[in-house]
Amino acid sequence: MAHDRRDFLRGLGGAVVAARAWPALAAVSPARAADAQVTPDIVRLRPEIEPVVRWIEDTPRERVLDTAIDELKKGLSYRHLLGGIFLAGIRNIKPRPVGFKFHAVMAINSAHQLGLDAPQQDRLLALFWALDNFKSSQAQDVKEGDWWLEPVKEAAVPGPAEARKRFTAAMDRWDDEAADAAVTGLCRAAGAGEVMEYLWRYGARDQQNIGHKIIFTAQAFRTLQTIGWEHAEPVLRSLVFGLLNGGPGEAAAPYAANQARVARIRADWAAGQPDAGAAASLLDTLRHASADEAAEQALELLNRGVAASSLWDAVLLAAGELLMRQPGIVPLHATTASNSLYYAFRASGDDAMRLLLLLQAASWITMFREGTRARSGLPDSPRIDQLEPAADSAAVPVGDLLAEMGKNRASAARRVLARARAGGDARDFVDGARHLIFTKGTDSHDYKFAAAAFEDALVANATARPELLAASVYYLRSAGDPDSPLTERARQALARL
Repeated sequence: MAHDRRDFLRGLGGAVVAARAWPALAAVSPARAADAQVTPDIVRLRPEIEPVVRWIEDTPRERVLDTAIDELKKGLSYRHLLGGIFLAGIRNIKPRPVGFKFHAVMAINSAHQLGLDAPQQDRLLALFWALDNFKSSQAQDVKEGDWWLEPVKEAAVPGPAEARKRFTAAMDRWDDEAADAAVTGLCRAAGAGEVMEYLWRYGARDQQNIGHKIIFTAQAFRTLQTIGWEHAEPVLRSLVFGLLNGGPGEAAAPYAANQARVARIRADWAAGQPDAGAAASLLDTLRHASADEAAEQALELLNRGVAASSLWDAVLLAAGELLMRQPGIVPLHATTASNSLYYAFRASGDDAMRLLLLLQAASWITMFREGTRARSGLPDSPRIDQLEPAADSAAVPVGDLLAEMGKNRASAARRVLARARAGGDARDFVDGARHLIFTKGTDSHDYKFAAAAFEDALVANATARPELLAASVYYLRSAGDPDSPLTERARQALARL
C-alpha cells in the first residue's frame, strides 16, 4: 500500500492523479483523538473523517492548498479529501436558501465528475477548486451568522417502525424539527435505495430556488456514492433542512396534478420505443405550453408507446434552447435541474416515482421559460432544432474553436454541431472545454453546468446529442478567458508533490 501511495503522488507529475493509483484511494488516514475533539453544539462526524474535516475547517484559506498537499504526502486519500470538503460544507454552510454560498456543497460532485473524465493532469485541480470554494463560502457563512449543523436530538428520533410514517408526515406539513428527527430515524432504519425514494419525491416537489432542491438531492446522493453511505446521516439532515425552505407555494403547483397523472399512464410504458418525431413535437410544445399542458402531452406520448428517453430528449433540448436564446442564471438552471431530475429518474427503482419525475421535468421547463422571460426577456430564436452545422468545421483546430467561443458563440455552436454529427461525441471539443473549466473557471456554475451538459449529451439518444453539445457552447468558458486566480496557486502547491 505504501508503494501504491507513492505512485499516487509521483503520477501527479506536478498536477495529476495517476490512473494506476486509484486502488489506493480508499486508504483511510489515521484519526488522532486530539484532532477529533469538537464542541458539544456541533455535530460530530465519523472518526475516520473528523480530523480531515477539522483541518479543512480550521486552516486559513491562503494556506489550505499547501496543507492539503502536506496531508496527501502523509497518506490522505483522494476519497477522504473529497469527503472532507463535502462534509465540512455540510457541517458549516447553511442550506437556506438552497443556492448561493451553498454551492460549495452542491458543486463538489460536479468537480469530481469532471475530474474523473479529465486527463490525468487536471484531476486534482478540480478538487483544489472545491477546497478553495468551501473556504470562500465558509467565510461568507460566518459573516451571515456562522450557522452550523447541530447534533441530533436523540430523544425525538423515532424507531424503525415509526420512522417512515413520521418522515412523510413531517415533510408534508413542512415541519423542520420533526423532519430532522424523522430523517435521522429513517437513515438508521432503511437502506440507501429506500431512503432515496422518499427524498427524490420531496426534492422534486417544488421548483423553489430555481430547481436547486432537486439539484442538492441528486448531488448529495451522488457524492455519498463516492465517499460512502456511512456518512449519510448529517448529509440527509442538511438536505431535509434545505428541502423545507420556503414552504408550499406556486412553485409546487404542478406537483399534485402530476401525481394524479401518473395513474393514467399505461402499465407497460417502459417498453416504449424511441421516436425522434415525438421528441420534436414535445420540444415545440415546451416553447409555449403551460405546465399542465406540457405534462399532459408527455402523458399522451407515453400512452402512445413513445419511449421515456425521447421525452427526456425534448426536455434537455428545451433547456439548451433557453440558454441559447438568453444566456443567464435562470436558463442555466433549466439545464442543471433537468439533469438532476433525469439522474433521479435513472436512479429510482419505483415506476411511479420515475414517471412523476418525468412529468415534473416537463412542467418545470415551462416554468423556467416564463421565469427567464420575466427576468430578462426571451427572444423567439434561435431554435435548437434549426441550428445549421458549419461546413468547414473539420478543418478548424479545436484550439481555434475554443477561442471562437469567446468571440462568436453562435458560430462556435455551429462548428460543434458539425463535429458532433461527424464524430458522435466530439471528444476533442469536450476534452478541451473541460480543461478550460479547471484553469479558467471561477464560479460554481462553471463546474455545475459543464458536468450536467456533458452528461446530458452522453445519456441522450444519439439523435439529440449533437444539438445538446452545440447548446453547451453558450455558457462554457472560452480559451480567451483569463486563468482563474486560483490556477497559479494550485500549480504552485502541486509542484511540491
